[in-house]
Amino acid sequence: MTARSPSRNLLRHARAQTPLWQLYPVFFAAVYLSHLTLLRLPYFWDEGGYYIPAAWDFFRTGTLIPVTTVSNAHPPLPSVLLAGWWHLSGFVPSGTRTFICMVTAAALLAVFRLARNLLGARAAVATTLLTAVYPIWYAQSTLAHADIFAAAFTLWGLSFYLQRASFTETPLVATDAGSPRLDSEMCVSTRTKIYAATLFSLAALSKETAIVTPVALAIWEGVLLLRDRSVAGRSRARAGWLAALLSPILPLAAWYAYHFHRTGFVFGNPEFLRYNATANLDAHRIALCLYHRLLHLTMHMNMFVPVLCALAAFLLLPAIAARARLARPVLNAIAVILLANWIAFSVLGGALLTRYLLPMFPLVLLVAVAEWQLRLRDWGWIAALSTAAFLAGIWINPPYAFAPEDNLTYRDMIVLHQRAIALIAEQWPQATVLTAWPAYSELERPELGYTKVPIQAVAIQNFSREQIEAAARMEQGATGSGGYDTALLFSTKWAPPFGQVNLALRNAPADARYFDFHEDLLPAEAASILHGDVVWQASIRGEWVAVLRFPRTKEQSTSR
Repeated sequence: MTARSPSRNLLRHARAQTPLWQLYPVFFAAVYLSHLTLLRLPYFWDEGGYYIPAAWDFFRTGTLIPVTTVSNAHPPLPSVLLAGWWHLSGFVPSGTRTFICMVTAAALLAVFRLARNLLGARAAVATTLLTAVYPIWYAQSTLAHADIFAAAFTLWGLSFYLQRASFTETPLVATDAGSPRLDSEMCVSTRTKIYAATLFSLAALSKETAIVTPVALAIWEGVLLLRDRSVAGRSRARAGWLAALLSPILPLAAWYAYHFHRTGFVFGNPEFLRYNATANLDAHRIALCLYHRLLHLTMHMNMFVPVLCALAAFLLLPAIAARARLARPVLNAIAVILLANWIAFSVLGGALLTRYLLPMFPLVLLVAVAEWQLRLRDWGWIAALSTAAFLAGIWINPPYAFAPEDNLTYRDMIVLHQRAIALIAEQWPQATVLTAWPAYSELERPELGYTKVPIQAVAIQNFSREQIEAAARMEQGATGSGGYDTALLFSTKWAPPFGQVNLALRNAPADARYFDFHEDLLPAEAASILHGDVVWQASIRGEWVAVLRFPRTKEQSTSR
């Protein structure tokens, strides 16, 4: 009597698992409860700058082209979904954030499905938990950016794309040498291809850059098609996947055609296109971006803990017989996806925001967990160590500058802005406030949740010395073009305080040239240049905010 192969045992085990639809409420409850204290926060950064205004316009008027903010040609699916939800929850931040928790839970369920099909239930639990508590993913789990929508659809699309060789007849889990295998390409149903094509299309209609993943896989399928063209059945299967993976281009092209018809621009306003694409085609900048993006994928926010553990296991330990592993075709596909996104987001995008890579982090963790499981008999302690490192990263900032939305620093920033704007609204409701983005949107747009009535604002780019000196040359006063009588200053990025370790200090000149890094003046320095008084200031864990008033405003009012 022959022993069952490990892959067949894993197959039987996987088929006996709890159905995914029964797990979704558990996933949602976990995400919702773990973010409970964040659900009532007003909108933050790009939420208030574009995504919420665009959805608000669709909610009120039914227009897919935003009218109260500049159209950036982002596809409209997030706006449509948010507006539909608001008809149920009402237009309140807590309703929006609850909906984003639902989207996040769906994305995590896709991670679980993918990992369970490939590696089994234990590895699926570990991969999903690590994804959920990874600081960048955790922070984005309630933020209404298009990236979480695109990540959810992309990961579900990948779960179907990679399922063709998972647990049908031939698992993507490799078997021992000599174990019989059937051709996985012959086991894929047309329905699976349709599911994958539909999900990748929805991802592209959520965020245009999500098209990178299916197009990269289509190119890879084309290479394999040329290799396998002599095998009729396999060739037909590859051609079918090639068509399915290229099909998301069609709805995205239709959206751009519609956008051009309505606005005269294909890819958004010229400034948006310049900042995110044409201005980035500099060899030195691209090289720097490749360096930064590689760190984002492998090191940032304590990702180095699972990655280095996996690398050490791969280099130092032999594989354990009868352990589930990722087969070479799966590893090749994941490598193609990571490589394509690494390169694409080193060229596209004016800011090096890590949320652009949101669906890539679960893939990195999947590969790491696969190596632990393959080479260690008891790898739970590594998973626990990585979980602890990620949990620490949610609250403890790294020794270099980073975007506040990469962990709970964004909450600190929101709370400080709430307090400052509440003070201005209570004591100087008729003020004209000098500030920078995103605070001027927070002041002027009550729907963002910071103030009940609009407060007039005058915008500068940031709080660097050059911008503050330019503001000092403006006409100051309660009236007049460009006049202001109050200033709201804040830290526009987080950086290690002076005197502490800063690993990015040597890159400061290049970062300033290519990525708009700058040094914000502290409130006292800015007040001295602007000839104003700091009437209130506060800080939380390195984030700070200050309100300035200008005494001569009172003198001008009295002379009138």
